[in-house]
Amino acid sequence: MNVPESLAPEPWFNTGSFARAAIVAVPAILFAGGLVARVAGSTDANPWYQSLTLPSFQPPPAAFGIAWAILYTLLGLALAFVWGTRDVKGRGLALGLFAAGFLLNMTWSPLFFRAHMISAALGVVVAMLVVALATTWAFWRVNRLAGWLMIPYVLWLCLATAINGSVLVLNPTADALQMGV
Repeated sequence: MNVPESLAPEPWFNTGSFARAAIVAVPAILFAGGLVARVAGSTDANPWYQSLTLPSFQPPPAAFGIAWAILYTLLGLALAFVWGTRDVKGRGLALGLFAAGFLLNMTWSPLFFRAHMISAALGVVVAMLVVALATTWAFWRVNRLAGWLMIPYVLWLCLATAINGSVLVLNPTADALQMGV
């Protein structure tokens, strides 16, 4: 099977290292993301969330769980490609950016769904987008396939930023920061 040169593993890429990294990274990211979502109450059953006016372009509630499962899997695979790549300039920076972005990701749901801090959550999602763009660039420099795997996440963060901003505009009095809570 011919793999396009831009997607073929680099000569310094070790398939065994990728597999070991993927076995750890994918389940860990799925577990962490699911746990934070569950603890934060980020479901459509959240009474505060149900009381909000939502933008017309927001996907249906069922789409979020499916989208995040796919996105977290892609993020885990992208991380595994970079983590499984040895002796490449920029690998440490790429892994550091990923870690920073994932930590930001883990703060968004608690801020939005648990603390009702819509404006603070907007700041976090904008920071997530900036870090995700930097991570995509850094991943691309280490392993092109890892960079490509980041693109759906970046696109989803663009949508999430638009939704979060619209929710703030449509519900200015629902923001805990505006209410002084």
